[in-house]
Amino acid sequence: MNTKQSRFLVGENVYLRPLNREDAELYYEQLYDSETRKFTGTHKHYTKEQIANYIDSKAHDRSSVLLLIALNETDEVIGDIALQDMDGINRSAGIRIAISHEEHQGQGYGQEAMLLMLEYGFGLLNLQRIDLEVFAYNARAAHVYEKLGFVREGVRRQALYYNHQYHDVILMGMLVDEYRAKYVSR
Repeated sequence: MNTKQSRFLVGENVYLRPLNREDAELYYEQLYDSETRKFTGTHKHYTKEQIANYIDSKAHDRSSVLLLIALNETDEVIGDIALQDMDGINRSAGIRIAISHEEHQGQGYGQEAMLLMLEYGFGLLNLQRIDLEVFAYNARAAHVYEKLGFVREGVRRQALYYNHQYHDVILMGMLVDEYRAKYVSR
């Protein structure tokens, strides 16, 4: 499979590409990375067939855009990113990202992927608002989101039960005017 032909959004170090049924094995493996499960709060067990069916369903889902994150130099897939729960009337969506495997974290890849998806959401999809949730124990991600321009809007106290403990969920959002002031006027 020549992934260079399926590059959808391209940055300096990473590109975002569509997720295909052929990626089910890869997506399944990434889902079972312990750090990925912790930072995404994933509890549930999924079979490879369930993952393949999920991928197939995303092809018909107009309320979300799910893309894989790959390195420009090697085409290695290092995670995924999604705009989800898109609301055309209110022009809003949620965003989520997962960078799998520790060796790819802290390299700026997630930040670059987020910027590509924010540009797509605010620039091409004409969204007014993009929001996200981050778990209180993921201070590194919260810091990156704030650096990108997301604003803390609230806390859902003890909303996640993970590994025998309850954790707060921090709600963050960015408005199109905030995005444009930070990135477009440059």
